Amino acid sequence: MDKIERYRQIVKQILTEHAQISSDTDTVKSQLVFDKENDHYQLVDVGWNGEKRIFGPVMHFDIQNGKIWIQYNGTEELVAERLVDLGVLSSDIVIGFYSPFKRQFTSYAVE
Repeated sequence: MDKIERYRQIVKQILTEHAQISSDTDTVKSQLVFDKENDHYQLVDVGWNGEKRIFGPVMHFDIQNGKIWIQYNGTEELVAERLVDLGVLSSDIVIGFYSPFKRQFTSYAVE
């Protein structure tokens, strides 16, 4: 399996695990969104809580130029560390929700 396909599987694994532990209710559901063609992967919550509309990302990853970009992490898990534990090189992880200036001070890729 090539690197990009392995990274896709790892990202899907993380999102699927979070979808299984999320607190689905009768009115709010977690949805997995996998766009392999463009390499966008999300877990989103969709539904209603009484009269309030619930719609928003829980996690969002992209794969760009051979690297996993963490675009959003609304969980308490340190996802970059989890990626490393699953075999992703830290140089292949970009914390996309940090500014490019701030990324230089992490142990991960800048871009």
